[in-house]
Amino acid sequence: MLAIVAPGQGAQTPGFLTPWLELPTFATRLAWLSTVAGIDLVHYGTEADAETIRDTAIAQPLLVAAGMLAALELFPSPADGFRRTGVAAGHSVGEITAAGAAGVLSGEQAMVFVRERGLGMAEASALTPTTMAAVVRGDADEVLAAIEAAGCVAANNNGAGQLVAAGTVEQIADLAAHQPKGARVVPLSVAGAFHTHHMQPGQDRLERLAPAISTHDPRVPLLSNANGDAVASGRDYLKRLVGQITSPVRWDLCMETMIQMGVTGLLELPPAGTLTGIAKRNMPGVEVFALNAPDQLAEARSFVERHSDTEAHHNRSANVAWMMATSPAKGELTIAEGAGVDADVPSGAVIGTVTNTLGDHEIVAQHGGRILEWLVESDDIVRPGQPVARLYPRTESL
Repeated sequence: MLAIVAPGQGAQTPGFLTPWLELPTFATRLAWLSTVAGIDLVHYGTEADAETIRDTAIAQPLLVAAGMLAALELFPSPADGFRRTGVAAGHSVGEITAAGAAGVLSGEQAMVFVRERGLGMAEASALTPTTMAAVVRGDADEVLAAIEAAGCVAANNNGAGQLVAAGTVEQIADLAAHQPKGARVVPLSVAGAFHTHHMQPGQDRLERLAPAISTHDPRVPLLSNANGDAVASGRDYLKRLVGQITSPVRWDLCMETMIQMGVTGLLELPPAGTLTGIAKRNMPGVEVFALNAPDQLAEARSFVERHSDTEAHHNRSANVAWMMATSPAKGELTIAEGAGVDADVPSGAVIGTVTNTLGDHEIVAQHGGRILEWLVESDDIVRPGQPVARLYPRTESL
């Protein structure tokens, strides 16, 4: 199974888009997305220095545009990409890249959303000088205790060997001055304490705008940074995109879900290297590919071919006559009372739950209708993204 992932802020480097602009289609599309975003992405991706592209309002649109356009070069036909991709995920702002690639948002919607996200977070960052730092190695419990003692927040959990602390500049300096035993504090190239309460003004901005955004359900299983769940609803994913601005990124749980789903290959969109590096430490046996330049595209397509599971895509695809409900997580399934075969359920109804050590994960009928068939039974163990029920949708939801 193939996973395609998109990196978050801090992955950008000066000039990383220069080789991609040799492709006429990439260059034309980047010029168009520059117009949508209202900033010169060509300049920032080729000529601007590291300090300039560190600016949140620049870095975030730049990253999302780069990832979405590279995906279009990898899969000139989006339908082919949907058929070959088993699961998609993004780290922090990379979730917007993933939403665009999976069809939840159009490219233009993704750019407007990330533009407003970047502006809102930049404004929030200007209120109080804040930053972030990776805490590499060390005992996890001791690292968490040191982060808390410094008054910081564990904003990212990137799996074994890396937690990311966020807080005021003074708090991060205090953490660096009192490094946990066996750990190293590494400052990150970001301009704020992302995924903490410091970003609330940015979240408020998006909460005002989100009701006007139309969405589509993802064409491939799409993982959430909040808890690693496979999200089947575009509207739910948009809600999570808004909320993740002030919530920790649980990339460790996203990787755990990918392992549970049977991922064998992980391809990172540009600027790649961060997530493939993390995967090497946390996903043993999974082959990785860091896509950073167009001269890698042929090799990347061979990688995709080796890890594609087109049969799995066929089994989970929706048909015009019925819709599929899928499991959000691995665990024990319980069918909800009143949600048996032939039950007529409204849109948004909880038709079952999946229980694991992290709690209960709801299975929601995103489109109301009649339950045609349960593909599993109560007490069965299910995996993330697994089809569990077929529903005949209401006419108005077609």
